[in-house]
Amino acid sequence: MASSDHDMDANVYSPDGMVFQIDYACKAVDSAGTAIGVCCKDGVVVGVEKLLQSRLLEPGSNTRVQLIDRHVGCVVGGMLPDGRHLVAKAREEADSFRRSYGIPVSGDILSKRLCSYIHFFTISWYRPFGAGLVMASYGDDGPQLYLADPSGQRYSFNGCAIGKAKTLAKTELEKIDFKTITCKEAVNEIAKLLYLVHDDQKDKLFEMELAWITDENGRRFERVPEAVANAAIEEGKKAAKNKPKE
Repeated sequence: MASSDHDMDANVYSPDGMVFQIDYACKAVDSAGTAIGVCCKDGVVVGVEKLLQSRLLEPGSNTRVQLIDRHVGCVVGGMLPDGRHLVAKAREEADSFRRSYGIPVSGDILSKRLCSYIHFFTISWYRPFGAGLVMASYGDDGPQLYLADPSGQRYSFNGCAIGKAKTLAKTELEKIDFKTITCKEAVNEIAKLLYLVHDDQKDKLFEMELAWITDENGRRFERVPEAVANAAIEEGKKAAKNKPKE
């Protein structure tokens, strides 16, 4: 991608119809750890490959799993500080909706409001956010999975992936039967996927973070219980050992 005067402003299109600053922001997401979401028949599961810069970091610090409201949460892909700002805005929108209407905001409305904010922020002479959110919700509209990307585009998915290995992860996700898979099965699938797509040569250190919202836990967005997560991680490690050498 050639740099030119067209990449100096987020309001300027290139002759090819590209907005380079948004493309650069999307590349910031693509250069971070892989994040995956799976919408199941009894809830939604999300997981993220949190790349570590040092062995000295406290385990569990700089989490990429974020609670937005009781029934909705997300994992952050890309630049974590930008992601935190978006999460704070999403929490503000969820709280405002609850105070105005007396009911929890649906994932559909929340994702639309957040993406409208992302788009308005970008065209108002600020830089685009270098983060994407994989959002999970479970309300009266059932389990829902959304993706908010740096362009302000909003997508509704059965399964999605962002980050370094999104292409390979999406290929594997297409093999899943989303009409029958349960959240417990999805936890194992996501753990296996994150270990399979992890690049041991470039990014040796990483933590896996898993969260879900399911019928079993009363439709609350929370971390996957440690016992379930640890069992899934062990299965993922076994799958990684058996993956073919490149």
